[in-house]
Amino acid sequence: MRNFKDYHIAKLKNPREARAYLSLALADFQKDNDAESFLLAIRDVAQAQGGIGKLAQETRLNRQNLYKALSKQGNPQLETISVVLRGLGFRLSVEPLKEFNRLSAAN
Repeated sequence: MRNFKDYHIAKLKNPREARAYLSLALADFQKDNDAESFLLAIRDVAQAQGGIGKLAQETRLNRQNLYKALSKQGNPQLETISVVLRGLGFRLSVEPLKEFNRLSAAN
């Protein structure tokens, strides 16, 4: 019987599952400013897609710096997050807030 982490990583090999997981982690970050959880989600997806070493090769980022940026204490720049997500096959996007849409429609 596999443990949960193995099951989780196996599920994240599916691009749809990885996208949903990253989207949820980003939404949680926006709610509570918990960057650690978002960075953990990125690490999990990277592990599912071959590991940090492979991601470092694809993004041409230094492997040690990548480990550090995505660690619990990591505080990567937006440019680094963008490069990492692109290396994983994703990108950041901006969507209007539902509250903002309601307020704008009233004006």
